[in-house]
Amino acid sequence: MTMIRNYDKLIFELSKEGRTGYSLPKNELSQYSIAALPEGLQRSSKPELPEVTEFDVVRHYTNLSNKNFGVDTGFYPLGSCTMKYNPRINEEMCALPAFTTLHPEQPAECAQGALEVYYNLAASLAEVSGLSAFTLNPYAGAHGELTGLMIMRSYHIQRGDFKRTKVIVPDSAHGTNPASAAVCGLQIVEVKSTANGTVDVEDLKPLLDDTIAGIMMTNPNTLGIFETEIPEISRLVHECGGLLYYDGANLNALLGKCRPGDMGFDIMHINLHKTFSTPHGGGGPGDGPVGVRAGLENLLPNPQVKKDAEGKFYIDTDDKSLGYVSNYLGNFGVIMRAYTYILTLGRENVKMVGPLAVLNANYVKESLKNEYYLPIECVCKHEFVFDGLADKSTGVTTLDIAKRLLDYGYHAPTIYFPLLFHQSIMIEPTETESKETLDEFIEVMKLVAKEAIENPDIVKSAPHTTPVRRLDETTAARFPKVTYKQMKG
Repeated sequence: MTMIRNYDKLIFELSKEGRTGYSLPKNELSQYSIAALPEGLQRSSKPELPEVTEFDVVRHYTNLSNKNFGVDTGFYPLGSCTMKYNPRINEEMCALPAFTTLHPEQPAECAQGALEVYYNLAASLAEVSGLSAFTLNPYAGAHGELTGLMIMRSYHIQRGDFKRTKVIVPDSAHGTNPASAAVCGLQIVEVKSTANGTVDVEDLKPLLDDTIAGIMMTNPNTLGIFETEIPEISRLVHECGGLLYYDGANLNALLGKCRPGDMGFDIMHINLHKTFSTPHGGGGPGDGPVGVRAGLENLLPNPQVKKDAEGKFYIDTDDKSLGYVSNYLGNFGVIMRAYTYILTLGRENVKMVGPLAVLNANYVKESLKNEYYLPIECVCKHEFVFDGLADKSTGVTTLDIAKRLLDYGYHAPTIYFPLLFHQSIMIEPTETESKETLDEFIEVMKLVAKEAIENPDIVKSAPHTTPVRRLDETTAARFPKVTYKQMKG
C-alpha cells in the first residue's frame, strides 16, 4: 500500500475542525452602520473553508509549486511562444521602491524617472523595429494587435476611405490575427501559402482592391520560415492603398539582423513577454507595445509620453488619436523589466539574440530530422515544425509524444499548430539555452522516437510519472472540476 504524505493531499483533506492558521485584526468599523453589508449581500451560513494550520498551508502550496513546470525548472521548447529566461535583475529593478510606490495620478513632475523609462523603452523599440514611434499602453500582445488594427482603421477612416473593411490574413497565421480583425469589425480574407510555407504572391494579387485595409503578417512566419517575397508583398499592398501589419510574435528571430520597418511594415505590435524576457503566461499582467511608421504617430492611443526641449517628460494627448485603450500607461512593472533586459544586453549583445536563436533552432532541427518528418527542407529561423514521426507505422501521434516527454522531465513543444500539417510539432529552443541542454533534449526526442517503434504502448499510455495521468481532454475542457466539492462528487 502506498502511503500518501500529508502535503500531497488536497488542502480540504487536511482540514480538522477547530484548527486555524490566521488571525484578522478587530474590525473597528463594525460600530458604524455605514460599514455593514446590505442584508441581501450577507451570507446566511459560514463558507465551507478548510480549517488548517499555517504550516499545513505553507507545505501544501510549496508542494504544489514544486510540481509546477516553468522556464526556471526545465527546458521549455514551446514554438511560437518564445519561452525564454527571465533574468532576476529584471525583477530587482521592477521592485525598487522608487517605482513601486508611484501612483498613476501623480503629477508628471513627480514621476520623471518612470516617464523616462517609458519614453526610453519606446525609443529603444522604435530603434530595433525600424519604426517611428511606440505606445506601451496596451496590456498584452493580443491587446496590442487589436490596437494596431484600430490604428489601421482610423487611418483609412480619417482619410474618408470608408470602403476598406477587409484585412488579408495568411493561412499560416497565429489564431489571434483573424480574431483581432473580427473584433475590430474587419472582414477576414485568407491568402494561401506555397509549398515552401511562405505567402503565395500569385494568390495574393487577385485579393487586392480598394476594399482592402491591409494585410497581417508574421515574419518569419509560424513555420519559422523567412518571407523572402516581403518586398514584393509590400509593394503590392501599398499600391492598392492598404497597410502592412506586423505580428511581432516572432521578432526574437530578427534582433540584430533586420527590422520590420525596413521591410515596409507600417504598424506592428511587440510581445514583451516573448522577445524581451518579461514573465509569460498565467493571463498577465503583460504589455503589448504598438509601433507605427512616420506619419501615423498621431493615431497612437492616448495618453502619450513626450519630452520637451528642456529634457523634461510630460503626458500629452492628441485629437487625432484613436482614443484610450487602457486606463493609463500600460503595465509599468512589465515595462521596467523589458527596459532592464535591453540595458543589460546593450546594443552589441541585443544584436546576438536573433543569430543565436536561429543557430539553436537549426541545430535541433538537423539533429532530429531523421526521426521526425520535416515537411519543408530549408534553413529555419528561430523555430521549426515537424509533421509527427518519420515512421508513423505504429500509430503513435504527436499528442503521445508530448505526453511521453513529461516522463523525462521536459515540457512538450507546441503541438498541432500550425494547422498546415496534421501532426505538427513546433519547437523553439530560444537563444538562452546551452548546447548541453539542447543535446539532452535531442537525446530524449530520439529515445521517444525509438520507443514509438519498439514499445509503442508505453508512449501511447504516457505520462506515467506525473501526479495526474492522461486525462480525457475533451471532457476536462467541457466539464472541468474546479472545486473540492466537484472532486468529492
